[in-house]
Amino acid sequence: MTDFPPIITGGSDLSEFLSANKSAVDAALADAGALLFRGFDVPDPLAFDAAINGYGEMVFTYEDSLSNAVRTNVTSRVFTANEAPPTTEIFLHHEMAQTPLYPSKLFFYCEIAPGEGGATPVCRSDWVLDRLKAETPSFYADCREHGLRYTNVMPGSDDAGSGQGRSWRSTLSVESREQAESRLAELGYDWEWLDGDVLRATTPVLPAIREIGDGRETFFNQLIAAYRGWSDSRNDPNRAITLGNGEPISADAMADVIAIADELTADIAWQAGDVALIDNFTVMHGRRPFAGKRRVLASLIS
Repeated sequence: MTDFPPIITGGSDLSEFLSANKSAVDAALADAGALLFRGFDVPDPLAFDAAINGYGEMVFTYEDSLSNAVRTNVTSRVFTANEAPPTTEIFLHHEMAQTPLYPSKLFFYCEIAPGEGGATPVCRSDWVLDRLKAETPSFYADCREHGLRYTNVMPGSDDAGSGQGRSWRSTLSVESREQAESRLAELGYDWEWLDGDVLRATTPVLPAIREIGDGRETFFNQLIAAYRGWSDSRNDPNRAITLGNGEPISADAMADVIAIADELTADIAWQAGDVALIDNFTVMHGRRPFAGKRRVLASLIS
């Protein structure tokens, strides 16, 4: 796994490089699923914002997303990757695959490299799915036939102590319960109000497998992250996800998925100034726990 993701080195302005080499970058991304740009002149968040502008595609804003994570905008298209505490591990997932709205690509930028830990694990989910199809055909068939439903319990105000701490007001871009219910109905969710201004929301059936052309498929979901990591004072991982028909997912099946993904995972060990570009449909990502300062910013592409 030492050659994944491939590293593109340079000493020039990344915005100019991405603009001048867009076709080649996109071809390399389609082949590899993720790219790491290292040694370019990206000294601060404004330079990162300029690089996204140089890439030239429409951004997917945090405000418009249904992301569970608490994040803080730095510019209109750049925000902190996740405000969860350093000790919290964020497990492998496709960005926002637990919602009906998700970006096609992700940019990450390392402003401050972590003192210890803090790598971003990445994993090709098409490779994971090929293994699942061969080794656990019944589970593959269940995922393909039934899809998945996710349940998330959201507070009334942001809880930065949780990786799933974004409030229902922020998540749904609403101010009142009536507006929240209208938005949820539009999206096809089921919901229940709980004590303490807390909202439990369950998605419609979402695909667990995505077709990406040329006969290829990916394991496009948040199954691993939900099962391993959706745990806080409100959320229980054992209740966070089911098959689309309501049946639970067996612990044995999850053990197989996790073992295969872990085997196929590589870590991006950040250096200050690094920028990563990830195809959200083919590559899962996460965050290792860390010590010391770490500041990794993100931006999403529609």
